[in-house]
Amino acid sequence: MQLSILIPTHDYNAYPLVYSLHEQAEALGISYEIILVEDGSRDPVTMIANLKTKDLSNCKYIRQEGMGQAHTRNKMAEMAEGDWLLFIDSDAKACSNDFIRNYIDSFDKAEVIIGGLVTPDLHLNPEVSLRYRYEAEADKHRSAEERNKAPYGQFTAFNMLMRRTTFLSVMFDKDCHEYGYEDALFGVELNRRGISVLHIDNPLIHAGIDTNDVFLRKTETSLRTLKGLKGKMLGNSKIENSYARLQSLHLLWAMRLFHKCFAGTIKQHLLGKSPSLFWFSVYKLGYYSCL
Repeated sequence: MQLSILIPTHDYNAYPLVYSLHEQAEALGISYEIILVEDGSRDPVTMIANLKTKDLSNCKYIRQEGMGQAHTRNKMAEMAEGDWLLFIDSDAKACSNDFIRNYIDSFDKAEVIIGGLVTPDLHLNPEVSLRYRYEAEADKHRSAEERNKAPYGQFTAFNMLMRRTTFLSVMFDKDCHEYGYEDALFGVELNRRGISVLHIDNPLIHAGIDTNDVFLRKTETSLRTLKGLKGKMLGNSKIENSYARLQSLHLLWAMRLFHKCFAGTIKQHLLGKSPSLFWFSVYKLGYYSCL
């Protein structure tokens, strides 16, 4: 049984993550490979650091020109040789020396196994306050027990183990050209096909917490991605559900007018030191309504 660890990265130093996973796999004496794909990176410092990956045994380093998360993950799965695929985002950090062992012990318990994530304590850093508050709120529902109550709704590819044959039968949706919703839509498809999903407590630390302005830009990009999916997430997206509700009540005009009048003020608040998650939700719905 071979394990393929697949890590896409963009302008992020993933070498410490690769090295720690390499050390764990070597210590276990398992058959494995680690593939790091540099997708459209431009930062020479992180690219030089990531290049060291190819010097580690059983590790591959590949560069490509900006294909996006969904396409990159599909491509990595196709080139992988393992029976099981472990997808990990590059801004993750192992918080246990038994991380890989815990997954190996869970082989065959389900076709898809999600380890979860935890957020580092950055509450005193105002530059990342929006993303930190968003993630800290989500952390309240990230135990395996909570996630297994709605296994497909709590789906994330940040830290995911999956049979290769199962993945290749589904793949990430090619309509997800930009950031956002590729993993949520993947979870919807798994549910539709009745593919088993098990959540376990085997988290990685989400070390790459975005600054407020970066997170807001990413959020806007993800909302444009959602709009481009043309209803594929309807019933599984709070934003789309709220949009549909406004539409049924003939109140879209009011939300659009509100957003056009107050978007700048709300955005300034969200980029400040103490952003409100309520106003973040309002901004997202307004932005989506105006697309």
